[in-house]
Amino acid sequence: MLLPTAAPASAAKDALHAAASSHAHVYLMRGLMNIFSLGMDQLATKIARHGIEASVHNHAEADKIASEIAARYRAGDHGPIILIGHSLGADAVMQMAQALNKEAVPVALVIPFDGTGSYAAPKNVACVLNLTQRDYAYVRSGAGFRGKLANVNVSGNAGIDHFTIDKAPRLQAYALNSVLQAASSESCRPGGEHSTVAKPAERASPHAAPALRLGIEG
Repeated sequence: MLLPTAAPASAAKDALHAAASSHAHVYLMRGLMNIFSLGMDQLATKIARHGIEASVHNHAEADKIASEIAARYRAGDHGPIILIGHSLGADAVMQMAQALNKEAVPVALVIPFDGTGSYAAPKNVACVLNLTQRDYAYVRSGAGFRGKLANVNVSGNAGIDHFTIDKAPRLQAYALNSVLQAASSESCRPGGEHSTVAKPAERASPHAAPALRLGIEG
């Protein structure tokens, strides 16, 4: 007579524990030399005040952080993954999203602040909010991408340049609101049904906070 093993119960217990420990984590990546992207530190503090785990890193750590994210996901932490970066850190978060796509790890939200190049949003990403003042640094839909993508050009806003964009209060508020919605799963759920893309030419009003106006890119 074969006795039932405890493995199924143990596996179920492990699954319940993993689900209970799953929570949103925001990874913020600074740019060159950790001295030009202190808006990432400011934003991390604001995010943490809402009870959301946020950590700040240098862009050079991108590969290491992406590997840690993938390991956490494989261990059962399936909470929303949110990536934010400025300058070279903005480039880094797009590259991290692409690396996580190869590992089949879903990413809820990516927010690049004024990256230095144009990137394709991979299919594992639910939402991209690209805040830029460069005409060439737009994010485009990559193969299989079916999420929401907005390129918000703030070059017409007085006082905003590459070294201030990450510290601009209105843009930080914009990013924070997007993070809170994604962290609570109110938006940006990986595996969305439709791709919604903002026109790259849309520019924010210099007298108001940038409005996220989504339209279908033809």
